[in-house]
Amino acid sequence: MSDAETPSRKPHLYLVDGSAYIFRAYHRLPPLTDPEGTPVGAVYGYTTMLWKLAQDLDDADGPTHLAVILDKASRSFRHDLFPDYKANRPPPPEDLIPQFPLIRDATRAFSLPCIEEDLLEADDLIASYARAATRRGWDVTIVSSDKDLMQLVGKCAEGGGCVDMLDTMKNARINIPEVQEKFGVLPEQLGDVLALMGDSVDNVPGVRGIGPKTASKLINEYGDLESVLTAAPDMKKSKMKENLIEHAEMARLSRVLVQLKEDCDLPMALEDFALDGIPTDPLAAFLSKHGFTSLLKRLGAGAGSPARPTDLNPAKAQNAAAENAPGATRQALPEWPKVDLDTYECVQSADRLDAWIARAFAAHAVAIDTETSSLDAMRAELAGVSLALGPNDACYIPLGHGSDDMFAEKPEQIAMDEALAKLKPLLESDAVLKVGQNIKYDINVLARHGIAMGPVEDTMILSFDLDAGRGGGGIGQAHGMDSLAETHLGHTTLTFKDICGTGKKQIPFSAVPLEKATRYAAEDADVTWRLWKVLRQRVADEGATRIYEQVDRPLIPVVAGMEREGIKVDRDFLSGLSAEFGGQIDAFEKEIHELAGEPFTVGSPKQLGEILFDKMGYKGGKKGKSGQYSTDQSVLEGLAAQGVDMAARVLDWRQLSKLRSTYTEALQQAINPRTGRVHTSYSLVGAQTGRLSSTDPNLQNIPIRTETGRRIREAFVAEEGNVLLAADYSQIELRLAAHMADVPPLKEAFANGEDIHARTALEMYGEVTRDTRAQAKTINFAILYGISRWGLAGRLGTDADEAQAVIDRYFERFPGIQRYIVATLEKVRECGYSETLFGRKTHFRNINSKNQAERQGAERAAINAPIQGTSADIIKRAMARMIPALRDAGLNDVRMLLQVHDELVFELPEGDVAAASPVIERVMAEAALPSVTLDVPLGIDIGTGKSWGEAH
Repeated sequence: MSDAETPSRKPHLYLVDGSAYIFRAYHRLPPLTDPEGTPVGAVYGYTTMLWKLAQDLDDADGPTHLAVILDKASRSFRHDLFPDYKANRPPPPEDLIPQFPLIRDATRAFSLPCIEEDLLEADDLIASYARAATRRGWDVTIVSSDKDLMQLVGKCAEGGGCVDMLDTMKNARINIPEVQEKFGVLPEQLGDVLALMGDSVDNVPGVRGIGPKTASKLINEYGDLESVLTAAPDMKKSKMKENLIEHAEMARLSRVLVQLKEDCDLPMALEDFALDGIPTDPLAAFLSKHGFTSLLKRLGAGAGSPARPTDLNPAKAQNAAAENAPGATRQALPEWPKVDLDTYECVQSADRLDAWIARAFAAHAVAIDTETSSLDAMRAELAGVSLALGPNDACYIPLGHGSDDMFAEKPEQIAMDEALAKLKPLLESDAVLKVGQNIKYDINVLARHGIAMGPVEDTMILSFDLDAGRGGGGIGQAHGMDSLAETHLGHTTLTFKDICGTGKKQIPFSAVPLEKATRYAAEDADVTWRLWKVLRQRVADEGATRIYEQVDRPLIPVVAGMEREGIKVDRDFLSGLSAEFGGQIDAFEKEIHELAGEPFTVGSPKQLGEILFDKMGYKGGKKGKSGQYSTDQSVLEGLAAQGVDMAARVLDWRQLSKLRSTYTEALQQAINPRTGRVHTSYSLVGAQTGRLSSTDPNLQNIPIRTETGRRIREAFVAEEGNVLLAADYSQIELRLAAHMADVPPLKEAFANGEDIHARTALEMYGEVTRDTRAQAKTINFAILYGISRWGLAGRLGTDADEAQAVIDRYFERFPGIQRYIVATLEKVRECGYSETLFGRKTHFRNINSKNQAERQGAERAAINAPIQGTSADIIKRAMARMIPALRDAGLNDVRMLLQVHDELVFELPEGDVAAASPVIERVMAEAALPSVTLDVPLGIDIGTGKSWGEAH
């Protein structure tokens, strides 16, 4: 008899909303292909999440019966009721479509039922199965966070069975109180709330102007939807009353659309959902076929234990022959135990801290993470430090926990000064490697306590150097710990909001009880240690050693030091500039109103579009899905080029408004009160090509080609007795293009120190004039960025045919550029990534997309990535070598403050300029050596002054 049939155990059915898993897997995990070239990124993610669910439920002694419910098609019976139902939903991504059948195969490989029916949505099947099971006395858990399914929560049948939900994203159960907290009503009233508020995702119309809060307030006051609509005519006069009356029938239709169908015919009997072990052969065959070698490695050879019918715990599994599986390219995961938050130690005594430090010295490597009060490392207060020496071998050392109230009792913890004094020899020891996730932050936090941590490695940078461009979502997000843990470890980490809450209820980490703080903080260190082991073993195998060891890893302490240095800004100058900009903005606004013939909100795209295209009648207005005209920069630039003064003034107004809010106002707020300087934060993974990016404040986007942008740079100043020195690579990307594309005329021009744009003008037009040089400059950069004929036409002010003729002539004069572009695209289409001269790989997931816009966007990026990436690699190598070179020259007072695009900014005593300039120039000029020898010299322009604007 299986466990599911044991009379003493009440049946418990789990219904998994598989469709939600699919899209979560697609968007959160990187794209992959199997040995046959089929996209399987979502399949892999879905498989790991289903595996983890089964494991977690098994450990919790969860279901006796389980089924996965999927949407079979995009159309359901609701479309017959309302043809525009779900009309706003975009079609699924093209590379996801072929994965849908494979996801069904994955479900069946686990020997789990996979239920889907024509004209029915997964929600309706879930509701029908839930109703049938509870009537038989079974409990039902719906694995989903879908708000529509929350209508079923708390339903109990006469047979004794009840329904709840499990949100695996938050690892939280959803019962009646949780539904009430979220929507303000009981689950049985939720359908009425949804009918009033509508749903933009499913295009359920609802009642215009009524949101969740108003909807729940109305239902609580009147009881149900029909009562609200009946009472509407007698309500106090308001826009809401008018909308309730006008859209009453839409509300009734919406109520039908959100109502779950609970009487569907059941395609499989409930008894067929019984869990009775997972046969390994079908699962192993599926994993092997699609090259999921790390999962195959975790799969045990046994047939599963009847006592634990969903026993898929990889920690209990024995190794399979993963190395011989088709398509195997990576080493399999070590057989670690799963993350166990209850194994971590809270270190509250000096003796226990000494023991951990001794073990870390013996291990020669330790993962570390700091917990603080802020994301700003220069202002954050230290709450504690976590360490990890292996899987589940982690601890948290609380240092600053407790209330600021002098009368409040503080938890037992080691005095901060004493603990840091003990940790300092470990964290500074050259014999012990310190591993972190974005460890630059921890370096700076600890540096403020007198600890110079090193040597270090960073899992975030390891991930970036291995997988840049592979992940979905934002670049930084793809290499964040939560994403990496899910991708590589199949583990969902605790989140900060899980521990500290959100909004007004959020508490500082220092106020979190030590038991919860230990689970969260030590988990970070534990996961970091595991990620380091997983990612580090791939570096040599995948050819990333040079870029990681020679470019990015050495830069970590350098950039951390630059962040601590900061740069002085003149608050009074900024304040005066801000006031000046404010006056100009007001003047522009007045002129715009005069041109429009009426006042309106210039910052409103809707109002601006109506003025330009409806009232003033200009051509070219296009409305988007929202029904309003587009007034983005390209639209306004097009109108301005046609002589529309108002468009030109709005562009001026926007630029000044942005400069004022982003810089002249924000920079004053960014001044650190302790140092009197501005400390930007650099990201080594913020740009796909490897360039550094800058935030809080962003100093990379200050415009340098406009007078107003240059004036903002004048606010960055040197301390008394010092000057700022700006060293800028001259036309480095064109120089690299000449080398990488092997273009003799350009290489000759650079070798002779010629004006490269003049040389291009001579080659293209046979003469050098002001106009031909300007056009040549535009062409030089545009073609390197893979510009289209239409794009170049816009830049040159010509038609597309003439622009194409220019491109053809350029390629005729410089055939190496065309060969470079063709060869680059062929390589990227074949292997999926480009490479810099130093081996930095950038992946392009859409390079073979059937969607033309996606494919062309990937092609443009792929053409430029090797050049721009090599440029980024070179300046990084220069930065890593700069301070040692300056110290060797006895220039101990020269400090490197900023890196912006191809420029480095230093602060130094006025008397050191003559000695420092040739050192800085030499280090930058020779930065590629000895790894890469270039056919062209790297030119460096150096300037000095009391301000950055004067030096640049």
